[in-house]
Amino acid sequence: MLLRLLREHLRPYSRPLMLVVLLQFLGTMASLYLPSLNAEIIDRGIALGDTGYIMSTGGWMLLVTLVQIICSIAAVYVGAHTAMGFGRDVRGALFHRVGEFSAREVNQFGAPSLITRGTNDVQQVQMLVLLSCTMLVTAPIMCFGGVVMALQEDVQLSWLMVVCVPVLVIGIGAVIVRMVPGFRSMQTRIDEVNRILREQITGIRVVRAFVREPEETARFDTANAELTDVATRVGRLMALIFPIVMLVLNVSSVAVLWFGAARIDAGQMQIGALTAFLSYLIQILMAVMMATFMVIMIPRAAVCAERIAEVLDTESSVAPPARPVVPREATGALELRRAGFAYPGAAEPVLHDVTVTAAPGTTTAIVGSTGAGKTTLLGLVPRLFDATSGAVLVDGVDVRELDPEYLWSRVGIVPQKPYLFSGTVASNLRYGNPDATDAQLWAALEVAQAADFVRAMPEGLDAPVAQGGTNVSGGQRQRLAIARVLVRAPQIYLFDDSFSALDLATDARLRAALRPVTATATVLVVAQRVASIRDADQIVVLDDGAVVGIGTHDELLGTCPTYGEIVASQFSAEEVA
Repeated sequence: MLLRLLREHLRPYSRPLMLVVLLQFLGTMASLYLPSLNAEIIDRGIALGDTGYIMSTGGWMLLVTLVQIICSIAAVYVGAHTAMGFGRDVRGALFHRVGEFSAREVNQFGAPSLITRGTNDVQQVQMLVLLSCTMLVTAPIMCFGGVVMALQEDVQLSWLMVVCVPVLVIGIGAVIVRMVPGFRSMQTRIDEVNRILREQITGIRVVRAFVREPEETARFDTANAELTDVATRVGRLMALIFPIVMLVLNVSSVAVLWFGAARIDAGQMQIGALTAFLSYLIQILMAVMMATFMVIMIPRAAVCAERIAEVLDTESSVAPPARPVVPREATGALELRRAGFAYPGAAEPVLHDVTVTAAPGTTTAIVGSTGAGKTTLLGLVPRLFDATSGAVLVDGVDVRELDPEYLWSRVGIVPQKPYLFSGTVASNLRYGNPDATDAQLWAALEVAQAADFVRAMPEGLDAPVAQGGTNVSGGQRQRLAIARVLVRAPQIYLFDDSFSALDLATDARLRAALRPVTATATVLVVAQRVASIRDADQIVVLDDGAVVGIGTHDELLGTCPTYGEIVASQFSAEEVA
């Protein structure tokens, strides 16, 4: 998964990556050339007292060092730019893929996990790309070049490299093998901490209302402690790497000096050559250390890449049509033909055999007990999820064949839990119609019975709105959500229990103001209060996902026992009569 993700998203950066390789090659070769020049200064300059040779060779060393610095800085700059671009592209791909998901896929992954995958997971893979451009490219060049240069200085000491390098690789490899499961567990623990923290922030009022602060604190502490334990265990293993590297490095240096001194004493090796060989051995071991450090990053990045690819490879259950259809006449007529919906693996469908027709200029109310499938029925119209049986038709065309832009531009929905975005009142109202004028916004607010409290705000339309609308009451949130749909002026209005937080007087005024505005539109209303929908053109009664009655209020009182029970639960016998 990691290789596939890198291959797909680094393809546009092939030229910068080639430039990074070239710059790192030049910088590393310059770094490898410096010990040889230093050896020449010692053996031919200092030993012979040739000051002119020392000065000229020292000048070459300064020039080579300058080339190394320039190449290294340029390589890091290009590599960082490439890594940041890669991260931006992957985050963008994740964002667009999640934007295509239906409610089913979002629930499958969960919001906290999707947030972690789009931030922390992408950052880990992005860091791997950055370190690959700065370290992984350098390591093999330095390792191979160091071996060649060291052999040129003295072949007899080369057996030390054969011993030291495998010892270093085996020691670090043993640590890394134990770290991989910890990295996988760490990402899961981060998901859990994010989920609990998100729940507690969103539900802070509920927590305080039930005085559950100690319990929620304990729940967070448990998840935090689990993450800390895993991170500490991995950190302890990682902390072993540096001592292992330093131990092998120092022992190797002592061995080179021990055996090299004997060769110098025997006249088989020069002091400068020994110094250069020691430098090359240190460079080789450092290259191995960099490579193993990258190996540490790869397992965690691989885990993150799997989680990213899982999202990118998940196709939405609401797929756009291959050949989208646009109806010749746009009226907003709505029809459900034996529509049904079932979640994958569910024993029973949520909806089955639902047949309802809603004509433009009419209001259709949907009532039923909790869990009857009312919200699911509304969700089938704008394709929040697709019907698993039957069909949903808008303007005579199955919504699965309609151009998505056409469908969404003609449907306006006020969800059961209205959501406002951080910004201002105006920015939220213009969410469905960016070109709406202030006059249109005020007109929508007047109809939604929200103009009074918006005018009472010091900034008016520019009054700030917190994320989720938490700085306004539930009733104000519902009215602003209704005004947002009115600004869009769709042909099909879907109100999913959107008046539940309103008092009876405001509810009555709002419905009266809505009638002329929605006179030519198709209106579907999910409601719990019978008094607010008794004047609807037709009322659809749902029970266990099936339609058990369709008709007006008076008709259903005499023909539908389920509706009769709902009415009886809200009115006295005299009121029902």
